[in-house]
Amino acid sequence: MNKLKALAVLLLISTMAYAGGYRVSTQSNRQLAMGHTGVAVVNSADILFFNPAGLVHLENKINFSAGGFGVFSSVSYQNSEFGTSSETDSPTGTPVYAYGTYKINEKLAVGLGIYTPFGSNVTWPTDWSGSHLVNEIELSAIFIQPTISYQLFDSVSIGGGPILAIGGVTFNRNAGQSLTDEQGNRSNVGIDDSSVTAWGWTAGLMFTPNDRFSFGFNYRSLINIESTEGTATFSNFPNSALTPANGETGFTATLPLPAEITVGLSHKFFDDKLLLAFDYNRALWSEYESLDLVFENGSTSINPRNYKDSSSWRLGAQYLATDNLTLRAGWYYDESPVQSGYFAPETPRNDSLGYTFGLSYQVNSKLAIDASFLYLRFKEVNESYDFFTDPGASAPSSFGGTYKSQALIPGIGVTYSM
Repeated sequence: MNKLKALAVLLLISTMAYAGGYRVSTQSNRQLAMGHTGVAVVNSADILFFNPAGLVHLENKINFSAGGFGVFSSVSYQNSEFGTSSETDSPTGTPVYAYGTYKINEKLAVGLGIYTPFGSNVTWPTDWSGSHLVNEIELSAIFIQPTISYQLFDSVSIGGGPILAIGGVTFNRNAGQSLTDEQGNRSNVGIDDSSVTAWGWTAGLMFTPNDRFSFGFNYRSLINIESTEGTATFSNFPNSALTPANGETGFTATLPLPAEITVGLSHKFFDDKLLLAFDYNRALWSEYESLDLVFENGSTSINPRNYKDSSSWRLGAQYLATDNLTLRAGWYYDESPVQSGYFAPETPRNDSLGYTFGLSYQVNSKLAIDASFLYLRFKEVNESYDFFTDPGASAPSSFGGTYKSQALIPGIGVTYSM
């Protein structure tokens, strides 16, 4: 029975960690419009997220920016061998951000950021062919980041600060491909944990040898998410010694959100009207080698994951069209960290291409309106998840097919400085 319970919650917990690979980068309207470049671009208080070393380079004493996005995504699944197909019906996601900075003097600045870097909301039709893996999942995380920045030398600044992560997750799926209770109702397991907290940190460096060129480096640490107060709810299980009893049980698990390294550069041209930027990001997903689950009765379940490190290449441009209007565009390529055989429909993504556009309109000397748009298309992939074991089965089974995914993400925000 302990083995069955471990398998029942296994895929949910892996989703929390996998969300780092799945997340869409929506931490700034201005920088998203530039292909999510930003480690070497000082545009607004948004630099707090991309490179805390840049806070001290903001011209104004007080800077504030805030905004949000609507994430309209769709995923389709098809298995031509068995003639099955399904499509997600996912609610609109609404990631948000807010940053505030204060320049104490020419060499020292501080700030506070609140943003939502992880999250997903995926709903498959009830009792679809992959319902033994997932029916519905909702994952959310809020990061709070106090930050300090210091001008170390004339051309070198540094910055950093702690990160508090606050998260929650709800999830449900059928317990097996054909397991039912005595009335024929599909056996189901649900997960709920709304009290997950963890700590990490970030540090950055910025090199600015002149007014036109900047080089940036940012490191965001590994954050271990520890689920200690969650509950697993079992329903519609048959009255049998071979299956778990209906009701609730507790569990604990520790999962990594990967460290990230970003380096980049920017350069201004044509009397500073045009700015071009390039970022390279490396997410250290190889930290996620296995998933260890511990239940209230002391039993454990050790499950290999074997993720790989993944890279993202980003290009962005910004052009000052008029004194009040700034135009932006960008592109990025993002690798998936999931290796073949581990492709699960909780977070159905693969390598992706992002095409971005946006603008800022300066309403007056202090206030600007920012807008962005991202079209994100994932590479079509024919893959499987090979590690689900049905109740009573002696070996894992494979569930696979062809997945097509895309997302449309408009955003709007404000920037204020004085």
